[in-house]
Amino acid sequence: MGGSLTSLASTTVRVTAAVLLAGAAAGAYAQATGPFAGQSYNEPAAGRGQAAYTQSCLRCHGAGLAGGEFGPTLTGAPFAGHWQGRSSSDLLGYIQTRMPPAGPGTLPSDTYADLAAYILKANGAAPGAPAAAPTPIPAPGAAPVTRRGDEPTGVVKDAEATRVLAARKAKLDGLKPVTDALLASPPEGDWLMWRRTYGVSGHSRLKQIDKANVGKLQQVWAWSLPVSQNETTPLVHDGVMFVSSAFAVQALDAATGDLLWQYIRPLPANLNRGVDSRPKSLALYGNTLIAPTADKHLVALDIRTGKVVWDHEVTAGDQPGEADNWRPQLWGAPIVANGKVVMGVSLGINTPGGDFIVGLDAKTGQELWRFHTIARPGQPGGDSWNGAPVEERYGGGVWTGASYDPKLNTVFFGTGNTYDAGTLLLPQKGKGESADALYTDTTLALDPDTGKLKWFYQHVQRDVWDQDWVFEQTLATLPVDGKPRDVVMTTGKLGIFDVMDRATGQYLFSKDLGLQNLIVAIDPKTGKKTTNPALEPESGKAKLLCPSSNGARSWPTTSWDQDSHVVYVPIDESCSEWTWTARPPAEVAKGGLDMRYPPRPRPDADGKFGRVEAIDMASRQVLWTARQRAPVASSMLATAGGVVFNGSIDRLFKAYDAKTGKVLWQARLNASPSSSPITYEVDGEQYVAVISGGGGAFDGGARSFTPEIEPPAGGNTVVVFKLGKN
Repeated sequence: MGGSLTSLASTTVRVTAAVLLAGAAAGAYAQATGPFAGQSYNEPAAGRGQAAYTQSCLRCHGAGLAGGEFGPTLTGAPFAGHWQGRSSSDLLGYIQTRMPPAGPGTLPSDTYADLAAYILKANGAAPGAPAAAPTPIPAPGAAPVTRRGDEPTGVVKDAEATRVLAARKAKLDGLKPVTDALLASPPEGDWLMWRRTYGVSGHSRLKQIDKANVGKLQQVWAWSLPVSQNETTPLVHDGVMFVSSAFAVQALDAATGDLLWQYIRPLPANLNRGVDSRPKSLALYGNTLIAPTADKHLVALDIRTGKVVWDHEVTAGDQPGEADNWRPQLWGAPIVANGKVVMGVSLGINTPGGDFIVGLDAKTGQELWRFHTIARPGQPGGDSWNGAPVEERYGGGVWTGASYDPKLNTVFFGTGNTYDAGTLLLPQKGKGESADALYTDTTLALDPDTGKLKWFYQHVQRDVWDQDWVFEQTLATLPVDGKPRDVVMTTGKLGIFDVMDRATGQYLFSKDLGLQNLIVAIDPKTGKKTTNPALEPESGKAKLLCPSSNGARSWPTTSWDQDSHVVYVPIDESCSEWTWTARPPAEVAKGGLDMRYPPRPRPDADGKFGRVEAIDMASRQVLWTARQRAPVASSMLATAGGVVFNGSIDRLFKAYDAKTGKVLWQARLNASPSSSPITYEVDGEQYVAVISGGGGAFDGGARSFTPEIEPPAGGNTVVVFKLGKN
């Protein structure tokens, strides 16, 4: 590095002295005036904040907050001009989401709180905040950080700032309420819910972008998000985009990417700034945006301001077992059905009693009902758990979104497998009617008003191979026996589509994509599946199972074109060396699965692992298959322009010809597009948006087959395209 220990020590003394002198000057200023006069800080926190500032902020912002080569002053008149009249919560929210510039949100939560206290002290706040809250931590319901035309008058604004901020205010004020009728028949230019329609079609009727001009797509804006595991879907309404990531929910101008408002969620320190949270989307209803949070809350935010309308914590309730073991995850997508917010709650692999679905009043957030996806003793299916008590039943995951039929007033959910195979394979103290394990691997039809079960269809009984059926339940109308039939169709990890009557759950038919070796026969009348005897679990004995636990397909969703009866499917070709190890059920709560499944290529592998397939579900024929080396990473997006979009872990986002599968256009993103792309229209122009940033389990596991592909970590970014002029 150069330089001696003596000179280094001398430099340290000079820097420390400068900090102390500048800090004294800042203290004198704070005693006299400051933008945070009348607010308070905690003295010990401010002391810690000064030390943290020296370590993390000094290089940019200079000694004692005085400004440096790379960052502005954080005290004095220039700082006051921007922050006068704004709250300490605004300050904390700003630095949490913006600092440090190279890694926003990467410092510990307590460190951000301490830094805010130090800045408050230097800018007019008075000592006195309680030690229990060593920062001005915003409580749930605190005003979000906003950038609007009606912000406090103390902010310096010239003519250009006034014009821009007024335009943003007008855009927000122009947002129309999202009614039940609007959700049932969404405007073509909007994307109002997870997969755009109640039937989770993932299809748009916009056609300005078509096969002839898609090659002219150009990136027009991008917006960096707080780092989080991705998988999310932005929503768009009246030219405003709503998006969430980690601890922030934001409203953006959908044409420019400019921030309109943001809500910063204060999270407990043990949640690591929410980076492990990966909800699939948000929900719009009335004048509210409903958002799942990393700390197991559902919050309703005013769509025009971002302020909290209601805040509901999803509690342990009637879950068996110790509360300390309860690890709730709101990783699905909320849906509003007949005025009820309906969402699945996943509890983690070591939590007894299984997952559940909740229904809330969309206007108040009051919880109205919950439905347990693991049947309880005395209920239908309660004796299907091999005689195991409810505290030794695990799984039934609900970590995706629902579909909804307004005519039937029915919501449809898929569920996952059991998380402990031994519960169903080993002798139990009790004796059950079966080991089918209801309601795992099941389509559930529920009344959204009451949570009452209308019907169910179990796709695979006793799934001890981790082959979930938790994915989207697509509502379609198909010709069956020569007559149109309203159906619900879904496929699990196995890549087998099951199609059922929407009103009754009657099994109609299946379509196997041919990428699995577990099911050897399907009864044509009932759909009951016969599993391969060679793959029956034997403790400690490895067996080649296809697909792997990542599935031939996973959470990246299909896209359904009702006009052509074609479903577009994202697929990964994979197997695993699956091993089950017998252990007592009581050991499950201590951590980990009793299954292991390191990924392996298929026996016929040719080096191509990613696949997009178009299937005519009326004729049940594959129309085309596009294969590639890189595993897929995103959901499908099909449009009336005859174009289908999908992304892969090599950071490529592609447009395919919907008729042939030919690649018509592609763009390389900054990170894997591990999300669900959308398309929308503003002022007569069609846009395509995708959120880049890998990190999900599916995205990570698929990389093992292609070690030469090394996508960057994080980098969550909204990337938006539209047609160029040339």
